Amino acid sequence: MRQMMIEDEKVLRPGIETMLGLPVSNIGAVETTSSLTNVSLWVDLDAAKQLDRFQPMLDAGKPYVAKGATFERPINYTTPWQLQPVSKI
Repeated sequence: MRQMMIEDEKVLRPGIETMLGLPVSNIGAVETTSSLTNVSLWVDLDAAKQLDRFQPMLDAGKPYVAKGATFERPINYTTPWQLQPVSKI
């Protein structure tokens, strides 16, 4: 499944990168458990919900399900505050 995700990047990345309100997105894989994760930080809930309607993402999920993958619904949290690295200059 990790290889599938690497291949899907070619299709998914261009559309996701053009979405408004997405400062950070990290995709991860744990080979020992065949797990994949996507942690994205969005500026607000409306921005986050863009992925719910992003057809290439919805289509990309079907082959994973056919191989036995399950998906957890996204959890969208509001961000009351955040940390940034402190400059050490």
